[in-house]
Amino acid sequence: MSFCSFFGGEVFQNHFEPGVYVCAKCGYELFSSCSKYAHSSPWPAFTETIHADSVAKRPEHNRPEALKVSCGKCGNGLGHEFLNDGPKPGQSRFIFSSSLKFVPKGKETSASQGH
Repeated sequence: MSFCSFFGGEVFQNHFEPGVYVCAKCGYELFSSCSKYAHSSPWPAFTETIHADSVAKRPEHNRPEALKVSCGKCGNGLGHEFLNDGPKPGQSRFIFSSSLKFVPKGKETSASQGH
């Protein structure tokens, strides 16, 4: 079952440099590159957020295995969390596309740190 259309050009699918993925709209820290892993989907996949409030989740109608995910600070729509579909048993998989921006390690700003 597909949840998103793939148009190609997803810039972070095979991107594994050290750094932080932030909300493209407000710059709030969402995911560390340490929680990113290679996955067969065309979108970047993560196992956990940086902060407990990095994202907000709500049930996806008619899809009990998925949650809609938005930025915990500004509400920008980010993608989905697929329950129990992570790299290890019991882990979830977060997937996102153009709603993320990457900040290389050492280039963090107060905006990317949510201050």
